[in-house]
Amino acid sequence: MVEVREMAAKTKQDSKSGKDERYDAYFDMVQSRKKVPCALQEKLTSAFAKIPVSSFPKVPGGKVIEIQADMSIGDALKVLSETNILSAPVVNPDASDSKDWRNRYLGIVDYSAIVLYVMQTAEIAAVTLSATSAAAAGVGTAAAGTIGALALGATGPLAVAGLTVAAVGAAVAADRGMGKDAATAADKLGNDFYKVILHEEPFKSTTVRSILKSYRWVPFVPVAPDSSMLSVMLLLSKYRLRNVPVIELGSPCINNFITQSAVVHGLQECRGRDWLDCIAAHPISDLGLPFMSPDQVVSVRDNELVLEAFKKMKENQIGGLPVVEGESMKIFGNISIRDIRFLLLKPELFTSFRELTVKDFIKAVASTTEDNGKIVTPITCQSSSTLGTVIDTLASRAVHRIYVVSGEGKQVLGVVTLRDVISCFITEPPNFFDDYFGFTVKEILSR
Repeated sequence: MVEVREMAAKTKQDSKSGKDERYDAYFDMVQSRKKVPCALQEKLTSAFAKIPVSSFPKVPGGKVIEIQADMSIGDALKVLSETNILSAPVVNPDASDSKDWRNRYLGIVDYSAIVLYVMQTAEIAAVTLSATSAAAAGVGTAAAGTIGALALGATGPLAVAGLTVAAVGAAVAADRGMGKDAATAADKLGNDFYKVILHEEPFKSTTVRSILKSYRWVPFVPVAPDSSMLSVMLLLSKYRLRNVPVIELGSPCINNFITQSAVVHGLQECRGRDWLDCIAAHPISDLGLPFMSPDQVVSVRDNELVLEAFKKMKENQIGGLPVVEGESMKIFGNISIRDIRFLLLKPELFTSFRELTVKDFIKAVASTTEDNGKIVTPITCQSSSTLGTVIDTLASRAVHRIYVVSGEGKQVLGVVTLRDVISCFITEPPNFFDDYFGFTVKEILSR
């Protein structure tokens, strides 16, 4: 028994060490690839170290939305949809009065993670299907037998049953009630969705706490108002966080929530200032972008199943993939984890879900737009594009990644993400995070 405990402790320590090495390896690679003068890099890092977090714009409305850990995933999804946000900090109800953020907050939950959980649990939910639930959802029993989806990574008979007829009926109702603007409708799904699918078992009894450490979970790592923006930018780049809460020490409340997107948008608004323009004028190749070789790009072919695309995202812990076609592997489109929302909105996607290809999925999503079903051109740039142009594109198009492609061939050479852009502006001073709220930042990330 002692040997088993020792082995478990060693495995946990090895895992923690592996994560630490991954943070360092990425950032060391970024710094080694930059071709900008060291003096410029030091100037930028020093500038961000002098900007207090308190100067960063507040979230819209000025209030950070929080999710209770014992809330059902259906209610949590409804809160996220109604407030039009993609993620929120999760409060531990057993320590809601605590002024220690380490006890009060359990992590941050992501909209897409909840929907993905529903998909992965679909074969369990299928057992509860009956003529009654089908009728309640507005779908006939004959249709119920034909509607199915292949759960991610699942094979065999259990994988045939899908997200339950209730989901399809609710999606029909939502689609009819919200017109053809799928992007808006996906963010504000109708009440029928919450009343039917997520209030049936097994989802009715599933709490946010129980799925918190599933795919796309991130730890709660805050900064204080008097912390520097350098701290925020390091957390959002080197340490792989997608958002950083801002808290007052000794206060239980979050007063701001800074995302990667918000930081890149802030950089765009600084155009015209010397410190930004001096680096924004450089081609991205001077900054080592993209931070990968073409053979490291994870892509999906247009004729692969859409579930394979979501499976690749899950396995590689990434939020989106380029869609390529033909022998030339020319870029055709983009699919992101956020697109999983459309599976809840478009009922026709379920009728042949096991055979639904990425290309057909993208076309189905495009058909809901006001642009006559025209597939959105993938957002791309070239190695010669300037960093300023890439920032403008990411901020103005409100996207999380841009694909670097070859000339006319349009083969994907790499991906530039929000994280990569932020990394271009900073370095990490020695021992910068050694005393972070009384801990090292790596200790907080691994807790």
